Amino acid sequence: MNFNTSRRDLLVNAGLGLGGLALGGLLPGGLSVARAADLLDPLAPKQPHFPAKAKSVIWLHQNGAPSTLDLYDYKPELVRLAGEEVPESFLKGIKTSTQGGVGKLFASKRSWKQYGDSGAWFSDLLPNLSQHADKLAFIKSSTTIGATHDISILKLNTGDLNPGRPTLGAWVVYALGAANQDLPAYVVLYGGTKEPSAGAVNWSSGFLPAVYQGTPFRPGASPILNLDRPELDSAQQQRDNLDLLKRLNTHKGSRYPQDSELQARLNSYELAYRMESSAPEAVDLSKETEATRTLYGINDADANVKDYGTNLLKARRLVERGVRFVQVITGPVDVNGEEISWDAHKELEKNHTANARMVDKPIAGLLADLQSRGLLDSTLVVWTSEFGRTSYGESGNGRDHNPWGYTQWLAGGGSKAGSTFGQTDEIGLKSVGKSVDTYDLQATVLNLMGLDHLKVTYLNNGRSERPTVVFGEVVKELIA
Repeated sequence: MNFNTSRRDLLVNAGLGLGGLALGGLLPGGLSVARAADLLDPLAPKQPHFPAKAKSVIWLHQNGAPSTLDLYDYKPELVRLAGEEVPESFLKGIKTSTQGGVGKLFASKRSWKQYGDSGAWFSDLLPNLSQHADKLAFIKSSTTIGATHDISILKLNTGDLNPGRPTLGAWVVYALGAANQDLPAYVVLYGGTKEPSAGAVNWSSGFLPAVYQGTPFRPGASPILNLDRPELDSAQQQRDNLDLLKRLNTHKGSRYPQDSELQARLNSYELAYRMESSAPEAVDLSKETEATRTLYGINDADANVKDYGTNLLKARRLVERGVRFVQVITGPVDVNGEEISWDAHKELEKNHTANARMVDKPIAGLLADLQSRGLLDSTLVVWTSEFGRTSYGESGNGRDHNPWGYTQWLAGGGSKAGSTFGQTDEIGLKSVGKSVDTYDLQATVLNLMGLDHLKVTYLNNGRSERPTVVFGEVVKELIA
């Protein structure tokens, strides 16, 4: 016997014995059989709190923050008042501390039309997506805190303004485990050659065990670096090496069961071994029909459309194979050699024409494809951004950051198709009535996955933590 073993280690190592059960009383929710199994396999499938409407999430982050006033939120009063100073009555209760101060009211130059039985408004920037109006559940009273990209993106993904908390995808995998043991349960796809704004902190597991963090997939046939077996190693040699590593790490891990990094390393070796064939197959589009490729815009002459469509088709293939959470982040759009995101402080028409063209056909294709394959009912699609943009202008022809009122939407996965919740004021500057913060959005997504956000807990430094921090309310009006 090791007389240096701590009492905590002894209780944990006791597993399902009396010591393990005693320790379970200290853990949020107790140490059920499923939770005890987590000590051996943290990615083992787990039951939700109640029957889930969605099995997977495709999280479409529009990096840079589009102006939803120019996409979904038609405001005739803004058109009427264009060029005038913002009436003081609209500025009550907001702090205009964003970059450009308060300029004159700036109306969209787009043409607008209502679509579907729901009568949802779309501008002519989204001709393809508008055909799916009756699939969408709009949130037109979205709000957040902060007005800088990195901070607001962090809050959108983790619920906090500071790094260190788990992202929503990590919480989902922690709570539900993996449905496919041959693929990561949480995958990140992004455009361009560089990581998006704020980088890996936006798919981090935070204080959760490292095994729950997101796995970025690169473009091309080899989605993960160094995944292929070295040419000089035979399959048997590789398996023998992994078995030796597993025995050594398991021996070490039994002495330090609280070391999540060690457990994550052990799991990652085995997952990488299985992914040598499964990961390339999951993102291999060669067997997709030409009709499917055309649907997503992969045959489009615009390289921006092609690249985004490729990521969305990969996302569909991943959820089709049981991946729980796929986070797709728009990359920069290349316009005549200049790379731009949705961040339109100037030249909004040029910016949004290019960015909307990049996402319009691929997202419409994704929704149509999911529906035709019977996957839309079980896949929740979330269209989101870090904040919106102001109804007043900046630099003459752009818009500043707006955390006070903007539009997001859900589709599929048990969301209420063809509905609209909330609204902004007559000029589209801030939410009026009941607003939906990022906490509420996360609570609603978790609910559709069969999870009570108040019961998804993890003991961190003696404190029981949950995804929505100390806020968050499920928006029942968004659920079918």
